[in-house]
Amino acid sequence: MLALSVAAVLGTAGMGTAHAQTHAGNAGTARTAADAVKAMVGERGAQARPDSRVVCYRAHVAGIGWQSPVCNGQVAGTTGQSRAIEALEVATSGVGGICVEAHAADIGWQGIRCGGDLQNVTVGTTGEARRMEALWLNPRSGSVSAQAHVQNYGWTGWYSGNPVTVGTTGASLRLEAVQITV
Repeated sequence: MLALSVAAVLGTAGMGTAHAQTHAGNAGTARTAADAVKAMVGERGAQARPDSRVVCYRAHVAGIGWQSPVCNGQVAGTTGQSRAIEALEVATSGVGGICVEAHAADIGWQGIRCGGDLQNVTVGTTGEARRMEALWLNPRSGSVSAQAHVQNYGWTGWYSGNPVTVGTTGASLRLEAVQITV
């Protein structure tokens, strides 16, 4: 009960929450997005179908660094803390891999980076204090859905397709959190 009260006080005080810290099973102890995908697929064991689709991702957040990976629509990043996502690492299973591109402050679109299933694809920057402003995602098969928490706007709502872009360009607004499913 005390934890709930503290969370309620922090929420009403505008302190926000740091997300991307827990999820079920071995994926919660994973160090990278690809490790989390492997743990998720391993957890499903004999029940996993060969076409089972999984996406895991982790955010590098200003003033925090790399967060723990999360999967399948969980929140990576923070809300209510005015912290920018500076980089994002993404890995998949069951979609043949994914291509990702980041739009970074004072750089623009950085160029598409791709990897196969169970491979980390990292976009954005670390060590430069440079905010990501938009994110482009393109799985090699099927569709992707994503939404972003954007400075001054909040959650954008879900966008689905192949490819999908979330965030803004030309507005100098930071991405603060993302959710992704495949």
